[in-house]
Amino acid sequence: MGIKSTSKTLMEKAGVPIIQGYHGDDQSVGRLKAEAKKIGFPVMIKAFRGGGGKGMRVAMNEAEFEQQLDSAKRESMKSFGDDAMLVEKYVQRPRHVEVQVFGDHHGNYVYLFERDCSVQRRHQKIIEEAPAPGISEETRRSIGEAAVRAAQAVDYVGAGTVEFILDSDRHEFFFMEMNTRLQVEHPVTEMITGTDLVAWQLKVAAGERLPLLQNDLRIRGHSFEARVYAENPEDNFMPGAGPLTHLSLDFDPASFDGTVRVETGVRQGDQVSVHYDPMIAKLVVWGEDRSSALRKLRSVLTGYHISGLSTNINFLTSLCDNASFQSAHVHTDFIKEHITELFPAKGPPTPEALVQAAVALHFLKILPVDGGAALFADPFDSVKNWRMNYSFAETTQLSANGKVYDVALTSTGDGKFRVQCLGKELVVEVSTDVNDGMLVTHACIDGRMLKSKSVMEDSKLHLFQQDGCVTFEVPALKYESLLATKETGADEARAPMPGVIEKIMVQPGQEVKQGDPLVVMIAMKMEVRSSVKYCSAEKPQIFRPKFVPEYFRFQYVIKAPKSGIIKKVAFKTGVNVPKGSQLVYYEEPTSS
Repeated sequence: MGIKSTSKTLMEKAGVPIIQGYHGDDQSVGRLKAEAKKIGFPVMIKAFRGGGGKGMRVAMNEAEFEQQLDSAKRESMKSFGDDAMLVEKYVQRPRHVEVQVFGDHHGNYVYLFERDCSVQRRHQKIIEEAPAPGISEETRRSIGEAAVRAAQAVDYVGAGTVEFILDSDRHEFFFMEMNTRLQVEHPVTEMITGTDLVAWQLKVAAGERLPLLQNDLRIRGHSFEARVYAENPEDNFMPGAGPLTHLSLDFDPASFDGTVRVETGVRQGDQVSVHYDPMIAKLVVWGEDRSSALRKLRSVLTGYHISGLSTNINFLTSLCDNASFQSAHVHTDFIKEHITELFPAKGPPTPEALVQAAVALHFLKILPVDGGAALFADPFDSVKNWRMNYSFAETTQLSANGKVYDVALTSTGDGKFRVQCLGKELVVEVSTDVNDGMLVTHACIDGRMLKSKSVMEDSKLHLFQQDGCVTFEVPALKYESLLATKETGADEARAPMPGVIEKIMVQPGQEVKQGDPLVVMIAMKMEVRSSVKYCSAEKPQIFRPKFVPEYFRFQYVIKAPKSGIIKKVAFKTGVNVPKGSQLVYYEEPTSS
């Protein structure tokens, strides 16, 4: 079942619906292209031995077929040591629905209902739910029985996941593949069936019968699983790596009576490596119905606090708030279709966020956090801000989304402040505490009580609140800027993400023109082409391209920021480089 072409043939014989396509041995480009034309574009190109979204590309038309085929082959060879491809008709706007099956040594088989995993990026799941919303009981039974036939066709024993493409409109389903193992998302099935599938695995392996048969299984409630990744959704979900400088929970899973699970293998201080999948944790919740489960998921997402690297937590929170997702109108192009809603244009922070950030920064200066001294302790600072014949006042500058905001605090004593920001004057009463190395702030702002947690990381203040995490930059003082020795220049072709140098396209002494390709990188076991764009000689910036899910791959190329002579290539092929590393240097121009 691990070879897609073989499994398709077996499934067709077993009466499991499949998508017609080419699964043959002739792997010549001409034959594959001819079969694609026969099927009709768009087509899906998939690795025989693929999985996890690796080695999969969509060719929307004949003109791009060879490019997509070549890209899929390269990625498949790196991931699986094999570049054989199959070609199938691409079903547009499908749902990804999978069925959990189990078999034992005594000929017993069951399906534990289905999961919907439609919301994806790069063919990789980020949120899953069970049962699949909006399908009829007839479809549920039909797809479950088809999954059992798939397992029976190969005398399968143990836990397996049979994945289907489901037509969003007609609810017709087609076999995609079978994963011969428990999936990452199996907890949502456990939540709605009250089972322990790992325990089932052990019992079946020991020769025991399945603990339950089909007539014993029932669906109870609804469950979601959200995958927390080290990645930057606003930069085309670019995978990340680095230290988990801070990691804490604002809730106790044990207090939810088994309806909340946090499954993770990392803790504060650990490193997220470039060599492995960047998943940090799985947040799993259960509710009496889909709406209550979704509300609970949003709550635990905003209570899962991470700093040190970019994560997708704010994106997942935005997904929970999306009206179409709440209505279960899901399909595999969901992110593409709702891109403007999920990534709205960034406006200024709310006055409440600015107030909480400024107050937090004020108290971080004078309160010891994480067992150490205050960040900027001053002998004239005090918590109550008492002054003889004088009201303590300060103006804090906070930067967000490229803009600097002034927030003026005036203490009126006993933790009370008058605050001016964004043209408003607010009355604030504050109480503070320190917990898990974070400053906890309870702020009553014009009669509205708000709670937030804050942590300072270098020059960044991370404010965790009910609406998600907001990060503010605390601008350096002028003398600090003058002391900084950071080198910048127009010849900085830098790595936009941690990864491996796959191909170097220039050499020292070579003359290049602006826009010429310089380097190809591989990131997180996926082919990534990187692109760097420079707005001026003084302020180079990484260019963030438009979201391009129709190709299901990154679209970056490291290009020459200007014309000139290459002086040095900093790394060799096969070398791991951190994000931001300068890759290529130019010769200094000679004065005439």
